[in-house]
Amino acid sequence: MLKNKFGIVIAVLTLLSACSDSGDDKVIAKVGDVEITKIEFEHYLKLKNIPLDNKKHVENALSAYLNRTAIVQNLEQQAVYDKASLEAEVNEFKKQTLLTRHFEKVLKDKVNEQAVRNFYNTHQEQFQSKKANVAHILIRTNAKMSDAEKQARLNKAHEAYSRLTANEKFADIAEIYSEDKRSAKNAGELGWIKEGAISPAFSAKAFSLAQNEISPPFATSFGIHIVKVLQPSQIITSPFESVKGDIRYQLRQQVKQAENERLLAAVEIERMDKADE
Repeated sequence: MLKNKFGIVIAVLTLLSACSDSGDDKVIAKVGDVEITKIEFEHYLKLKNIPLDNKKHVENALSAYLNRTAIVQNLEQQAVYDKASLEAEVNEFKKQTLLTRHFEKVLKDKVNEQAVRNFYNTHQEQFQSKKANVAHILIRTNAKMSDAEKQARLNKAHEAYSRLTANEKFADIAEIYSEDKRSAKNAGELGWIKEGAISPAFSAKAFSLAQNEISPPFATSFGIHIVKVLQPSQIITSPFESVKGDIRYQLRQQVKQAENERLLAAVEIERMDKADE
């Protein structure tokens, strides 16, 4: 039996080599009553990324292909599995494969590097934000504090503010008073913050101050702040490299939707199970 199978494989390989210029429908093997054509097997090799000139891999692939075909043919003849369910599963796999391959091609053609760059260049406003370079002093509060505790915290903030208005350095006061320990170690600096990134109240205050201006104490959900503007607000444009991934995702979604609509518009769908009116 093994000898016969080996002979079939060698014969088919010889036929593949000899028929490289012959018709694609050339029969190269038979498994039971099933004919295996040259083009059918070459598509299988392409699917498995096996080059035709790699004889060893082609030989192994052909042996596996014929064996699997024989086993499946046997199972089909035994009618072990529900044919309708199997066909439904195969049909859904076919649909998904067609959809995947089609959209891969469409997206590759339409959402390339140049398309992403063009979108960035023509939609600059989407990648701009208002930012200011600020420092702060934070005295923390929370909802569980008593009124007396909250008042004590407010008094502490006003004490810090009084020292600032007496021309003491903001960095020194931040180190002494601020309970945001991370920024306190760096002169209270938060760096460039985006408008609205911390809280509406914080943004309203920070983006209304002039350069080097210091705000009186004000409250947010985090506690009581004193803010100093190191550099006033300005429009910052995000660099292309930092947003190109988001652009690519956005374009891919748009292209998918448009292509879905185009394909659906070309075929009429008529349902026969409409509810009785």
